Amino acid sequence: MTETHASAPPAHIAIIMDGNGRWAKSRGMIRHAGHKAGLDTAREIIEHCTALGVGALTLFTFSSENWQRPEGEVTRLMELFLGALNKEARELHENGVRLRFIGDRSGFSAKLQSGMAETEALTSGNPRMLLNIAVGYGGRWDIAAAARRLAGDVAAGRLKAEQVDESRLAAALSLADVPDPDLFIRTGGERRISNFLLWNLAYTELYFTDVLWPDFRETALDEAIAWFYSRQRRFGKTGEQVEEREHA
Repeated sequence: MTETHASAPPAHIAIIMDGNGRWAKSRGMIRHAGHKAGLDTAREIIEHCTALGVGALTLFTFSSENWQRPEGEVTRLMELFLGALNKEARELHENGVRLRFIGDRSGFSAKLQSGMAETEALTSGNPRMLLNIAVGYGGRWDIAAAARRLAGDVAAGRLKAEQVDESRLAAALSLADVPDPDLFIRTGGERRISNFLLWNLAYTELYFTDVLWPDFRETALDEAIAWFYSRQRRFGKTGEQVEEREHA
């Protein structure tokens, strides 16, 4: 395959930040210590993406399936999340980052939901980078919620059933206003997308690494982006068609 090299960073990067618990266990530490270390990595990756000119970054922070974890771990995760929200919101705002949360918020405390809304309002006008934090999120939930909204429009007579197509469904998803991710990264060694952005990852380049999330720093991200540059993105076309288009 002929390699094509991009000259700009990916417009949208999506990351499953996996491996915090194993990172802590390998060091004889409790799992919560791994989550705290993972937060430091998230801060560094956000700053690096902002500096590189990435337009949107989506981080899978807490999935709809994570509610099944031990209650104590979930509680500590929520406390860590709220503390980070209070601490990081102002800095994100000063750096021109717009913060948005996607997912079902109904399971979170009123205090946490309020903090999310306040942070979104504070940063809503920032143009530099959009940071999507997926919390209580699942790809199947996202598609089902979009289908439910469209079904409501049909029932109310605002839309005809035959008008429901891919573009209308895509427009009802959580990331309807953002280009689909160019690059997906999963740390921690697993090779699956785990119900993350199921619709949006249809043509995304998938990058898997054994590096545990707390160890995934700027250099590791640069390596993932370099790999992305080596890919030829065909979107169903042949390699020859892509080359002809690029040299037209």
